[in-house]
Amino acid sequence: MTKPHPLNHTREQITALDNELLALLAKRRSLSLDVARSKEVDIRPIRDTQREKELLARLVKQGREQGLDAHYVLSLYQSIIEDSVLNQQAYLQGRANPDLQKQQYNIAYLGARGSYSYLAATRYCERRQVGMQDLGCKSFDEIVQAVESGHADYGFLPIENTSSGSINEVYDVLQHTSLAIVGETTIEVGHCLLAKPGTQVKQIKTIYAHPQPISQCSRYLSQHGEFKLEYCSSSAEAMERVLEADDNSVAAIGSVEGGALYQLEAIERELANQKINQSRFIVVARKAIAVPEQLPAKTTLIMATGQKPGALVEALLILKAHDLNMSKLESRPIPGTPWEEMFYLDLDANLASDQMQQALKELERITRFIKVLGCYPCETVNPTQLSNSQLMIEPTTSREADQQAKEKQDAKHLRHSLAEHPQITSVVTRQLQIGDGQFGAMAQLSLTQEPGHYSQLAKQIKEAGFQAVIVSELNANPMANRQLSEMRRALSQFDLACIVAIEHESELPLAVDHADMLQISGKQMHNRDLLEQVGALHMPVILERNTMASLDEWLGGAETILAAGNQQVILSEAGIRTFNEQQRPTLDLSGLISLKEKSHLPVIINTRYACQQDELASQASAARALKADGLVLGLSDPQQLNAHSDILARLYRD
Repeated sequence: MTKPHPLNHTREQITALDNELLALLAKRRSLSLDVARSKEVDIRPIRDTQREKELLARLVKQGREQGLDAHYVLSLYQSIIEDSVLNQQAYLQGRANPDLQKQQYNIAYLGARGSYSYLAATRYCERRQVGMQDLGCKSFDEIVQAVESGHADYGFLPIENTSSGSINEVYDVLQHTSLAIVGETTIEVGHCLLAKPGTQVKQIKTIYAHPQPISQCSRYLSQHGEFKLEYCSSSAEAMERVLEADDNSVAAIGSVEGGALYQLEAIERELANQKINQSRFIVVARKAIAVPEQLPAKTTLIMATGQKPGALVEALLILKAHDLNMSKLESRPIPGTPWEEMFYLDLDANLASDQMQQALKELERITRFIKVLGCYPCETVNPTQLSNSQLMIEPTTSREADQQAKEKQDAKHLRHSLAEHPQITSVVTRQLQIGDGQFGAMAQLSLTQEPGHYSQLAKQIKEAGFQAVIVSELNANPMANRQLSEMRRALSQFDLACIVAIEHESELPLAVDHADMLQISGKQMHNRDLLEQVGALHMPVILERNTMASLDEWLGGAETILAAGNQQVILSEAGIRTFNEQQRPTLDLSGLISLKEKSHLPVIINTRYACQQDELASQASAARALKADGLVLGLSDPQQLNAHSDILARLYRD
């Protein structure tokens, strides 16, 4: 009798364990619904973050005792908790709207089976354990019409992507529909090059794709100039055209799951510019829904403020007064009214709450037009985090030092405080003036240009309306010393201030030699040694906010610089994480208002990381209206200068 191979036996054991794990996960999910039923009776919040932290800390400790890495255990249970939260939310949402419950829904989405919209709709229905009768549509207007006419119960509309930003066509459609937003869902977008089985990349001549994936995969496509791009109305249409082609010279950009429906295989994967690429969809229906008070909710509204100075900031101050967090602000032009814009706002609040109702009444008095598009459960589940000490990777001496520093800090007056220093700080370097009523404009670029072009580039930057240039990404450039010297010389010819961004502590000596001003990147905001070093310099310093830092942590970093002696400190808001930890950051404009109330330090807005090109004008206008002291615009291509010049001209004119 032949003995079983040891490897086969091991694999059989692993398979048996996997089956047990799946059964246990299913049982855990079932128990989480029992928890939801209990919360329905007691009207308790879905999440208890303190209990989650205690649970995670205990599991991490037990995992380490069994040889499991702390981060592995943490990541695994964060996913399990996210699944539990979303399932409890779906259950309670259904219980609160029994008249809307069916065994099967007609769903309108963009494209055909296999499109990303189809995948989003499928996962949304699977979460709620209901059937789906799908209705593919050729346009966003057709989706809306299908729901308005009653042919579909729900419509799925992509609203934003972490790589390519907001989808303006959808915002424009929402201006003119009576439908209500009743839900949202987010899916991972894994762009692949899909072709017929056996096809090789070198055979491909034509790529079919929707414009959004083409934008999101621009870096990959730029490396293949031989590809001819053909635009399609959806990813499903692109895959269908490949399936119907007579040869193997064509491919589509789409998902692995979608490609499988068209007998296509992925011959290249991970095409997107960003490693983490997600799309958020909103769900629209004819009738609004009620959101139970224990669920985290979003309210989306649109408003027109009119053209009087300070109109937008007046509206945002109402939200702040009622402690309403604005997670998204988008603007779109109003057809037929030049230079007027409609603002779209996502607020982290339940429409039925007293704060939201009072804020709406006040907004109605000061806005020209306002309309609530919907209130719905928020499906962004921010993972509960543990501190380094809870992960047991932080030395005890470090914790003691931090505690001593905190106690020392609490024992003295805060130098950044407006109460301690009533006079607003002003920083002047060459023609750049920031703070105390002065507004400065800075262009940020990577140190990759050839030195021979620096003078011409500096002239163009000056003519566009900028007073300074922020030079970044020194560490990746072996010629940084020579090129930085040439750049400083060219900028000096046009009296432009040279600001050098420090992304690594080792870059400080080089930066000091060539800069008029320094910028500490958000990644180094917690580097106390570096902050103390720049605090000892007689040179203005811009402190950029870390994407995960609170306002108090950010001001704490500024306090370290001020305490070391340097009083020429500028704060730079470059965006915080709101979608998930890897998403393109979002400008915290409400935080700008809070900073102005707390601190005398000037605050500038850096749009380079947080804004797409079509968002720059509206975000710049909002920042100026909220009394920002300066603006940073990214410059990856000199051709952007014309658009930047128009933005600056409008800001200074207003």
